[in-house]
Amino acid sequence: MYAFTQRQAILASWIIVFTALYLVLPLKLLPSLLAGLLVYELVNTLAGRLQRQMPGGGARWLAVALLGALVVSLLTLFFVWFTSFIIQEVQNPGRLLDKFMVLTERARAQLPPSLDAYLPANADSMKQELVEWVRAHVAQLQLFGRDAARTFVIVLIGMILGAIVALQPTPDPERLRPLSGALLVRLGLVAQAFRNIVFAQIKISLLNTTLTGIFLLGVLPLFDVHLPLAKTLVILTFILGLLPVIGNLMSNTLIFIAGLSLSIWVAVAALGYLIAIHKLEYFLNARIVGGQISARSWELLVAMLVFEAAFGLPGLVAAPVYYAYLKSELRAEGLV
Repeated sequence: MYAFTQRQAILASWIIVFTALYLVLPLKLLPSLLAGLLVYELVNTLAGRLQRQMPGGGARWLAVALLGALVVSLLTLFFVWFTSFIIQEVQNPGRLLDKFMVLTERARAQLPPSLDAYLPANADSMKQELVEWVRAHVAQLQLFGRDAARTFVIVLIGMILGAIVALQPTPDPERLRPLSGALLVRLGLVAQAFRNIVFAQIKISLLNTTLTGIFLLGVLPLFDVHLPLAKTLVILTFILGLLPVIGNLMSNTLIFIAGLSLSIWVAVAALGYLIAIHKLEYFLNARIVGGQISARSWELLVAMLVFEAAFGLPGLVAAPVYYAYLKSELRAEGLV
């Protein structure tokens, strides 16, 4: 029987892991991978602290099982709540349209007369346009619904798999067969890269929240402008900032809408400030993440640019984790 040498096992494990990571993107399994890694890291982190209070293998198994069920349940409930909220707003657009029309009337008083024709005349005309748009795009909306349901299922499966894997004791790679041990080392580096990126994302979110808080709670009040729900928006900025890329877009949209409720110029000023600080953060983010994984800013920027061009938004989200893993492999081989 042919036996793997240690070097051959490492090369084979590289091929397997690199191929799997590549296939995750075209097969649209990135949400499942990230959800599984998130649950795995959360369970291990919390269980490690709880184990100090509950020594023993059985106690650790029980602690990990309870924490895994708690984490998966909380994340699932959040996803279901968010989805149901969106569906409710779509199915009952009247209240949302009424609020939108109030903002539109306020904006109409701020805008030049030449732009008045581009604003909806009343809520009824807006509803009619919305109905016509839905009829024209019903196929796309059905496809979006199927994609959302599929995403929820694969995220749920990923979270459950992450909890199950966290329940298993991690074996010593030296005690396994060459290929199994090499694969375990590779997967450990992937998990470590994800952990480093998550910690860096928390720092980024704190930085974004601080700069946004200074503007909403400090700069605007100096000009006697008090944004509604300013403190809530700051808290949401931190929570949404934990989501790579899309989180900043969501928080910016909320702040812009809040500014629009006062005047179009407050909304424009808020949007201009957010664009300015996020242009700065685009480079600071790469520097923070680079410091966490020992990579220069330009390396991450190039990786993000290439992955975005190749795979779109999922590639942009995956780029920091993938590059962190690649860098750890190169460092382990003494190549960088």
